[in-house]
Amino acid sequence: MPRPVTILIGALGGDGGGVLCDWIVAAAHSQGLAVQATQIPGVAQRTGATTYYLEVMPASGPAPAVLALNPALGEVDVALATELLEAGRMIFNGFVTPDRTTLIASTHRVLAISERAAMGDGSFDVGRLLRAVKERSKTQILFDMDQAAEESGGVLNAVLLGALAGSGRLPIPEQAFEAAIREGGKAVDANLAGFAFGRGHARGELAQVVRDHHKRQAMARGIEDLTERARRTYPAAALDVVEEGIRRLTAYQDRRYATLYLDRLDAIDALGSAELLRETARHLAVRMSFEDVIRVAQAKTAPERMARVRAEVRAKANEPITLTEHFKPGIEEICAILPPTLARRILAWAERTGRLGRVYFSMHVRTATVWGFARLRFLASLRWWRPRTFRYVEEQAEVERWLATIRAAAPLGIDLAREIVELARLIKGYGDTFKRGLGNYRRIASEIVEPALAGRLAPKAAADAVANARVAALADPEGESLSRTLASIAASAAMLRRAAE
Repeated sequence: MPRPVTILIGALGGDGGGVLCDWIVAAAHSQGLAVQATQIPGVAQRTGATTYYLEVMPASGPAPAVLALNPALGEVDVALATELLEAGRMIFNGFVTPDRTTLIASTHRVLAISERAAMGDGSFDVGRLLRAVKERSKTQILFDMDQAAEESGGVLNAVLLGALAGSGRLPIPEQAFEAAIREGGKAVDANLAGFAFGRGHARGELAQVVRDHHKRQAMARGIEDLTERARRTYPAAALDVVEEGIRRLTAYQDRRYATLYLDRLDAIDALGSAELLRETARHLAVRMSFEDVIRVAQAKTAPERMARVRAEVRAKANEPITLTEHFKPGIEEICAILPPTLARRILAWAERTGRLGRVYFSMHVRTATVWGFARLRFLASLRWWRPRTFRYVEEQAEVERWLATIRAAAPLGIDLAREIVELARLIKGYGDTFKRGLGNYRRIASEIVEPALAGRLAPKAAADAVANARVAALADPEGESLSRTLASIAASAAMLRRAAE
């Protein structure tokens, strides 16, 4: 007897995995094929995943087929995932194998509960997920299906069905899938549009268009040569992060700023650790694209944001929308875009008079109006002014000190250097959040990192201490947990010194 085609679907509650399963079953039945489907529904969104398993006989015949109810490890022909971590879950469980499985997955992320609950950045490393996907599956069809659904006007499960049809892995013609969507009778036009979009991606019909579009964008921004420089210089394991950093910083400031990013990474690359380079590149790109009022204005007035808002509220082309932005900057946020000398004088005056951290200016700006939009566009146009601002000068000095510490720690031990890189996670946001994070970073640097660099603390012990202090700082925004951890580390170090004497 012919062997059935086995299909495993991993989805989140609300992604329409059950409807996707029903479409496949209906299409198979329309061709006279034997099909078995097992549905294990979960609960809403990230509080529970949903799993569906199907077996489809490749040809009809007089003898009844015997089909399994559950997937077997290493015997899945096609794995479908509506979200990237669900693809990783199937790989981890052993269902996806490099000798057999075609993996079709959306590359967008929906954070798990554990990721959301973390005080710091608890998100899973997307780079690790993508590497696992490419290494552990035979063939991959990967793209952002959530974005594709939005662009096509369809829904994610229809895009995923189109990608499955376009893969050619099932003995079912595309017309049968389209007929199954029509027979379902719900949002037929939108689902057919999503199906066609997904099929085009799988076939590669859109791949060249997308590549050409990205290439034009890169050339227009003047970053193609920077990307080529990175590819010639850095190890492959770090390139995805470095290239994303180039794109991010070019959009944030300009090509010259992205060049500074690579110049800084050259010194880290010389240390000889691809892992250290990758992590430094990731955190450096974030630190160099710090949030200021210019950046906020850029994001608020971006054309794609207005299009996204219209799509989210389902506004038609002839329907106006009202969008009101709420701002409440303090004296520090205002001083951030002033020249350094003037900003320092105002901050000193505000601190003397007790206004620092207490005086704020509430503003409501309607960006759907000409005057409101023009005000924010004016702020966004000040990108040329950013290198002359107080915040820029302060941030660059902090970044240079951080990088110098990494370079000094690397000869003592890569583990210590890597932990110093990870300390950048403490510095984020603006206002009180930024001040607390920077204060915690400086405490750890002065009480652990500096003694280690001076030879008063063993590198291995220092790496462990930095890691423990970082976790404590992220767990408690008020700093009490960090104070206890630093006190414990200091006591332990003193005890070891006395024992050595």
